Amino acid sequence: MAEETIFSKIIRQEIPTPLLYQDDLVTAFRDISPKAPIHILIIPNKLIATTNDVVEDDELTLGRMITVAKKLAFEEGISDDGYRLIMNCNSHGGQEVYHIHMHLLGGKRLGPMLSV
Repeated sequence: MAEETIFSKIIRQEIPTPLLYQDDLVTAFRDISPKAPIHILIIPNKLIATTNDVVEDDELTLGRMITVAKKLAFEEGISDDGYRLIMNCNSHGGQEVYHIHMHLLGGKRLGPMLSV
């Protein structure tokens, strides 16, 4: 089992954070270090360390993350122009918090996916 993360505390509001969305499966809030005008994190309420740790029982939660992203993109006014969804896995993938999370980024033209 993965260790508790800062996201676990945000989900329970032990770290007070304005939530944009929360239900029994997922929670969403703004990134504290935004990389775009709109930068929202969507996280499962269940602690899943990496995408390598996802199991079949998590499929509903992962689907909910995407439908919540769609809802928030519409509410933020970026659904028509477009947005990017990103999930990182492990250190080479850029994962910093080991509690899977989806980045919803938009509000401007984002440019190329990677610059290597």
